[in-house]
Amino acid sequence: MKNISLIGSTGSIGENALAVIKAHPEHFRVVGLAAKSNIRKLRRQIEEFHPKMVCVYEESAARILERRLGKAKVKIVTGESGLKEVARISEVDTVLCGAVGAGGLSAIFAAIESGKDVGIANKEPLVMAGDLIMQKAKKRRVRILPIDSEHSAIWQCLHGQNGRAHIEVKRLILTASGGPFLGKKKDELTNITPAEAIKHPRWRMGKKISVDSATLMNKGLEIKEAHHLFNVPIEKIDILIHPEAVIHSMVEFVDGSHMAQLAVNDMKLPIQYALSYPHRFEMNLPKLDFVKIRSLTFDLPDRRTFPCLNLAYEVWKQGGTAPAVLNAANEIAVDRFLNGQLTFLGIPRLIERVLSSHKNKSNPDLEAILEADRWAREKALTL
Repeated sequence: MKNISLIGSTGSIGENALAVIKAHPEHFRVVGLAAKSNIRKLRRQIEEFHPKMVCVYEESAARILERRLGKAKVKIVTGESGLKEVARISEVDTVLCGAVGAGGLSAIFAAIESGKDVGIANKEPLVMAGDLIMQKAKKRRVRILPIDSEHSAIWQCLHGQNGRAHIEVKRLILTASGGPFLGKKKDELTNITPAEAIKHPRWRMGKKISVDSATLMNKGLEIKEAHHLFNVPIEKIDILIHPEAVIHSMVEFVDGSHMAQLAVNDMKLPIQYALSYPHRFEMNLPKLDFVKIRSLTFDLPDRRTFPCLNLAYEVWKQGGTAPAVLNAANEIAVDRFLNGQLTFLGIPRLIERVLSSHKNKSNPDLEAILEADRWAREKALTL
């Protein structure tokens, strides 16, 4: 039995994780939940899973939840300190972080310092502070479990490498569906609306990650994730456009062999693998029908049309506080685009302007990373 704390329980990752836990009550138990402000959904989760503690990040929402729960036996905490408290619950074995953006960073560090394994579903923590996260995890002898589908795919391909992956891997290949604007050129993206950008051709996601998919920034962020998770240099991580989205990622080994992970598109699969690792449990998902698929196609990403990918590669090579700045500037740029304050093509331009104003700091500690994040957000709001 694994005891789980779930950060971001009311989002899509959180709901999928709870579906996995519900399907295997003999293996998993919910001990802690954390959400930003969706108390209606959180209340239903409390009533179904009976956690020991919940965090509602916004204090006003927490007070409303307290009144609605009445005499329900659950401790309610709030804010940043509340997130950390949920991550540190003594009987918890694994903390799963599915919070949007950089929101779960403090909980991840709290979990690692408390000796918990951590499943990371959101890209931003490893982008901002991947070196620190992996160093602390190694020191505390805890595992960082990939949940992003592409990184879960690579993890599964590397299973059994016995610590030799960094020697035997020639390159990692992250696949990308191409998003809603696959095949379009820059002059066709001039008047893109938020509604068009979040309309993914294959699956429904949150607005922020949908826009990142449309700009290909999500692939830029995933490169940095893969670098930290698998100890592979940036220059040995490539992107391939794969519109069918059947192959979730691949590994090329030094002998020329390739290994790929194929599955239906359902986030419950990588979530369950992270929670059940090193075992596999049964899962009631549709099977791949290779006869219906018929063909798998691949292409190189169009970096001229989607410059966010180039920006990411350049920043990852710089290191220091630049990754935190890129991540923060992108979050603000996407938010401004969704609110009608910025054009679609203005997203990479704003990120580039913020980066050009930043004085990079090498080997930053967490305080410096958070300060760079704060500065970049303010800067991106003023340009």
